[in-house]
Amino acid sequence: MATFVLVPGAWKGSWSYEAVVPLLERAGHAVHALTLTGLRPDDDDATLATANLDTHAHDVLGLLDRAHITDATLVGHSYAGMVIAAAADRAGGRISRLVHLDAYVPLDGESCWTSTNEHFRDVFAAGAAETGYAVRPPAGGDPRRRPHPLASFLQTVRLTGALAHVPRREFVYCSGWEERTPFTELRARLRADPQWRVHDLPTGHDAMHEAPEAVAALLLGRS
Repeated sequence: MATFVLVPGAWKGSWSYEAVVPLLERAGHAVHALTLTGLRPDDDDATLATANLDTHAHDVLGLLDRAHITDATLVGHSYAGMVIAAAADRAGGRISRLVHLDAYVPLDGESCWTSTNEHFRDVFAAGAAETGYAVRPPAGGDPRRRPHPLASFLQTVRLTGALAHVPRREFVYCSGWEERTPFTELRARLRADPQWRVHDLPTGHDAMHEAPEAVAALLLGRS
């Protein structure tokens, strides 16, 4: 039995995996879907204003501690690729697999801001204009989305090299939004790295909603 820890991307909560969780549980696995600090319905403005990438990495590590998880598969969507990388680097060998689901795969010293493209930098800047600390969700999309902590996009990640000891590292490239994706160059870099396995899905960015069965199949090793 595997233990999956599912971390949502920007503006989203645990609900973003709602169609995938039962498929993994039905296969007999333990599943924990997180909502990161600042994105929870009862988080106040002060919490939102002070949450950063370190905060979100600690959210993951705190779950590992509380649930006594020592052999986790961390799955991060989009922005959460930054989170799972930071958490795995600090997890002391408790991570057996990383899955970056159309997600950033940072190098030491990079941030979500520096890793993304001009389109999303414009989205972040425009979304934070009202408060200076909370990035409102882009227009459209799920009404459950909430303002996202700007500091988490801007903070650089500090990696010690411990990620090289995670036995399985995988990247899922969603090819159905190639006009806006920030991950094309990343896909090429990881394909050239024998330590990574790269999968392609012909979906838009929110693969968990568009094709939950295909996402579950990848996570279960059936693809």
